[in-house]
Amino acid sequence: MNILVTGGAGYIGSHAVRHLIQQGHKVVVIDNLSTGHREAIAPEACFVQGNVSDENLVKEVLINNSIDAVMHFAAHIEVAESVEKPYKYYANNFSAALSFIKYICDFGIQRFVFSSTAAVYGNPVETPIKETHQRAPLNPYGKSKMMVEDAIHDFARAANLGFAVLRYFNVAGAHPDGDIGEAHQPESHLIPRVLQSAMSSQVVLPIYGTDYPTHDGTCVRDYVHVQDLVRAHSLALEAIKPGQGQVYNLGSENGFSVLEVIQACQKVTGASISVEKYPRRAGDAATLVASSEKIRNDLGWKPQYPDVTTIIEHAWKWHQKHPHGYALQNEQ
Repeated sequence: MNILVTGGAGYIGSHAVRHLIQQGHKVVVIDNLSTGHREAIAPEACFVQGNVSDENLVKEVLINNSIDAVMHFAAHIEVAESVEKPYKYYANNFSAALSFIKYICDFGIQRFVFSSTAAVYGNPVETPIKETHQRAPLNPYGKSKMMVEDAIHDFARAANLGFAVLRYFNVAGAHPDGDIGEAHQPESHLIPRVLQSAMSSQVVLPIYGTDYPTHDGTCVRDYVHVQDLVRAHSLALEAIKPGQGQVYNLGSENGFSVLEVIQACQKVTGASISVEKYPRRAGDAATLVASSEKIRNDLGWKPQYPDVTTIIEHAWKWHQKHPHGYALQNEQ
């Protein structure tokens, strides 16, 4: 297939691009590089710099490349920032996505994979969380993703759009060869921040909240390897039928607290990690653990890297090879 990947210069998008190419697909990337990295995009992909809300650009890409399917990753992803700057998140994650979906529907695209989030669930009533769990997001990030989910269902009815909505839990790790990985600026995700602290004794790791109703007082999250995540996208894409859609959780079904992740990182790196405790951040749920039973049963998906230690080992390899992220490549 000829597949358009938005946000293909980002962390998850770049891994998806590489995986799709390895599967034999032709891939075109649209990314404005506001947070992504040109160096992360596989050289075999066609890259177009721009915004998904640019109607002329999107339609030109669709026509010139005979696009058959779309994976939409482009979005702002920081929970705390979304609380402080809600307009930024509604404008980019919802409004721009809404326009983009209209453009692809006008073109006749019938295969659409949407990058959503477990943040749509808010504080879960029960765990592990199933796709049927009520959605009650705690922050504008989760709300903006939920709004797109609702819009996609309406486009499916009106424009015969086939779709898969994939709700991520905590994505982590890197490609096992260490060539591409996670490099946000600034970095807010736990595992890369812990590893940055492991690389430099001058970097103190902040822990936000130690009084949650969990076994050690810190947040509990379900970590899924980025390679397992992108394999799920490929399986979901192949299974899409016009006018029909599915919603799938993507997680390992195992929960690890912040303190447990820090301990695992210390074991992998052999480094002592300095921490400093802070109050809770606004919009953070205490526990988010997935039930991924549905995608396992429907599509035969099974994580190849379910162990958080392996996830950390692959991330550590990336950080060791690229201590300054993609900036190191820029200097060469």
